[in-house]
Amino acid sequence: MLRIKKASFFGCYFHLDDIPRLPQVKVVFAGRSNVGKSSMINTLVNMRNLARVGKHPGKTRSVNFYLINDSFFFVDLPGYGYAKVSKKEKARWGSLVEGFLKRERFIKGAFILLDIRRDPGEEEFMLMDFFRSRRIPYVLVLTKADKLGRNQRGKRLKELSEILSLESAFLVPFSSKTREGRDKVLDIISSMTGIKD
Repeated sequence: MLRIKKASFFGCYFHLDDIPRLPQVKVVFAGRSNVGKSSMINTLVNMRNLARVGKHPGKTRSVNFYLINDSFFFVDLPGYGYAKVSKKEKARWGSLVEGFLKRERFIKGAFILLDIRRDPGEEEFMLMDFFRSRRIPYVLVLTKADKLGRNQRGKRLKELSEILSLESAFLVPFSSKTREGRDKVLDIISSMTGIKD
């Protein structure tokens, strides 16, 4: 399992031209606003406030880089699907994310986050198609797993597996509150990147 011994904020970028072209391995995190990306990153690195957790959806408007073990990056992409953001701002986010993903050559894996209680929308399917087309390994992380009981969870896993046409192995229940799924995600990152520590 990957052991994260050190993590630090590296930079946030609001414009594609500002994002540095770095040769280090990158693992990206994508998902709707308020799905728990920042909380997940904090849980993975064992730090409470590395990634800022917004009280209001739509707070992450930049591409945020976190340097892990002085050797590779977690990249937090702007959340999508937040209605109160202007169309112009949504378009800017979209072009920023699309431009980064198309340009970046060192993405070794991706996590698409989805609230376990919600059905996937067009954005999730577009992300899956994009990562498949680029041959980037990806896994669906089902956040807020602690919100459901065991029976409800089993039912949701089956439903989501069918909706997404994915085997359950590609669906990882995760809870920042209970830390469920943390070790499994770290194992997956290690497999994606070949990095052990």
